[in-house]
Order: sequence, then C-alpha cells, then structure tokens
Amino acid sequence: MDLPRDDRALSPHTGYTRRHWEAAADALLAAVAPYATEDHALYHFPGDRESWSGRLSDGLEGYARTLLLAAFRRDETALERYADGLASGVDGVWPRIEDRSQPLVEAASVALALRLTRPLLWDRLDDGVRQRAAAWLGDALTAEAWPCNWELFPVTVAGFLQEIGHEPEASGKAIERGLERIEQWYVGDGWYTDGDGRKFDYYNGWAMHLYPVLHAWLADDTRLLDLYGGRLSRHLDDYARLFGGDGAPMHQGRSLTYRFATTAPLWLGALTGHTPLAPGETRRLASGALRYFLERGAVDGRGLLTLGWHGPNSTVLQGYSGPASPYWASKGFLGLLLPPDHEVWTAAEEPAPAERADAVTPIAAPNWLLQSTRSDGVVRLHNHGSEDVRYDPYYTRLAYSTVTEPSASYEGAYDNSVIVGDDPSRTDIVPLGVGEAGRRPGTQSGTGYG
Repeated sequence: MDLPRDDRALSPHTGYTRRHWEAAADALLAAVAPYATEDHALYHFPGDRESWSGRLSDGLEGYARTLLLAAFRRDETALERYADGLASGVDGVWPRIEDRSQPLVEAASVALALRLTRPLLWDRLDDGVRQRAAAWLGDALTAEAWPCNWELFPVTVAGFLQEIGHEPEASGKAIERGLERIEQWYVGDGWYTDGDGRKFDYYNGWAMHLYPVLHAWLADDTRLLDLYGGRLSRHLDDYARLFGGDGAPMHQGRSLTYRFATTAPLWLGALTGHTPLAPGETRRLASGALRYFLERGAVDGRGLLTLGWHGPNSTVLQGYSGPASPYWASKGFLGLLLPPDHEVWTAAEEPAPAERADAVTPIAAPNWLLQSTRSDGVVRLHNHGSEDVRYDPYYTRLAYSTVTEPSASYEGAYDNSVIVGDDPSRTDIVPLGVGEAGRRPGTQSGTGYG
C-alpha cells in the first residue's frame, strides 16, 4: 500500500499523520470496488472460505463494512456507488433481518453509515428507496439478538430510524431495551463483560462502548453521553496500556482479524470529548496500530485485508468469519470524523504508556495484571480469570503479550498451562514459568516472556 512520506516532525514515533489515514482508507476502498456485484449490492471477495451464514450474507457483510469505511472517509464518489447498492439491496437482493441472524449485525453498520452521512447519501435517495430501506432496517427493531454485544445492533438501527421519523415509538422501545440489557454486564471501572459470565476482550471497546457512546453523541443526548462517555473515559485509562511500543495491540480474545478496529475507542474518546488521553497520545496509539498491521502483511497484493492477524492466519478466526469480516477494521477510521484542524491531528505525538516508564498495573474487572517495560516496549498480560465460560487459548492462558500469540490448541501445547499428571516419565511437560509464553505471531515457535 502506497502511503505519503513519513512526517517525523509532527509524528516522531510513527511518522503517520492524517494524510496517511486518508491514503490508507482510499486505498482500501479502491481495492474492494472490483469485487462488487454489478448492482453494487454485494461484495464478494476472493477465496474459498465462507462463514457459517453463507455466501449471500457474506456479500452483504462486504457491502456494509466497507460502506462504513466510506462513511468515515466521507468519500462522495464511493458513497454514490453505495447508494446504488442500497437501492438494489433493499429491492430483494439482501437477506431479511431475522432473529439472531448475521444481517442484524450488518444492518447496524448500514444504519450507522447512513446516519453519519445523511446529507451525502440518504437525503439524496428517492422516496421509494428510502421507504424500502427503512422497512428493511425496521425488522431489526424486533429481531431477537444474541445476549451479548449484539443487543446494541437494534439500538444502532433504531437510532437512525428514530432520527428519520420511521416508527418512532418502536425505535424508542428498541433503544431502551438494548441499553437496559447491557447494564447487567457492566462491572465497573469502564469494563463490560460481553454477555453473561466473564468474557473480556476487545468487544468491550469496539462494541460495548462504541455503539452507546456514538448513539448518545449523534442524538445529542447529554444525559446518556455523560453516562456512557464517563465509562469510556475510565476505560481508556486501562486501554491505552494494552498497546506495545511497536504499536501492537495485546494478542488476546476473539475476532482478532478486525486488527486496527482496536483503535476505535481511542478515536471515540477524542471525538466526543470523553478521554483522559492527550491528543498526541491518542494519535500515537492509533497510528502505531495502523502502521503495525500495514507493515506486517495485513493487506495482500490486491490491496485486500486478509483473514488473519499479520497475514493470513486461520487460528484467529471463528465460524462467523467470512471473506469480508476483516473489514470491521473500518471502525479504526472513526478518527477521520474529526476535522483536519482538530488538535488530535495537529498536536505532536506523545509517547504511549509502554514507552514512558516501566509499569505494573492491576485491572480489577477482568482480573488482569499488566506489566510493561520501557526498554523493549513489550506489554505482558498476567491473566487471573478473564473468562469462566469456556476453555479457549485466547482467553484462558495464564499470560499474553504484545509480541507473542498463544498456541491455538491445548493438544500437544503447554504454553501458559498448569498441568497435573502422574507419569514421572513424561518429558514434554515443563514446570510453570519455564515454558514459552507463546509463539511470536507468524512463527512456529517463540521465546518466553522473560
């Protein structure tokens, strides 16, 4: 991906400025355009993998998630193509939004994009298309969501429908219902668990905070923004410490193929004025993550985001991961909603927490202890119970870091495991603290945490 020349005067740590973010967004949008269907309603990316929702849903996913990128970029040329696709999609091409179905997820991206770009897209559509689009989105108001971050998708759709006056009573009820349901998962100090039990990962930032805060901000609801914005600000105190000096986010949790979507809550705090971070620190963390992935194979030779972490990597995928899934990374471009003269773009970069000093930071909600060392910029996460619902190497290992990835399976792998056995002849079991902490991303083996 061709980007502008680095600007070390303004960005001494990453060299990235707003121009780099704009160029990255433009390149990603240009790369996906050839994979749209003739009517622009679906985007089918190459490869033989399908999600468990099937090819039609995957095509809608491609449309919705790249539309979100065009909305953040406010690219009027691209938005014209998406307007054509919307007209075709709601005229019988797209699958209906049903209970616990993937189209409910994608409807949230469509609705958010339409809300953000209303004068550029929605207001330019003819009445018939608007009526059909509102009717298609309207099914989200009553569709049953999975009991997790999915509860916020009807909220996001309802926020847009309420704004345009479509079924205002039903929209209001959907907003109230979704926001009430996530309250039971708020555990304090800016942390939500993603549903019942203990499930802590990046969904806390790119879903549980993103949708309520954006809704409150777009609705100009001071009460809600004070509530959810305050929680976001507290969360960012901890969140900023999850990025290594090289820009890498902590390699923990599911849906890691969304990559620099991890930057969304950083931008959200700056956008809404609810952040403890200095403007230059916000940009340093966000630009560091974007650069980290772009320099390590996240984009292939066609300019497409791959299914993986650096390059393609099936171990970080889930059954719902389809060819277009990585484009939830579009959320990372939320910062482009900030005007070019905003201080987050004009202030000089400041060091990230991992670069300022050695630190040991307890995070009570997920039972984590973060340890960072300034000399190498590595952040280590000592896990004391972030997940109690299932055994999963991306949740239940004893430690994680920004420079290693866990072994994908417990079969034949003992990194970060306590193993009790009665066979003294076993030589493949090593004492706790001696084995490797995980392997470096993209390699077959790695060194320990030290």
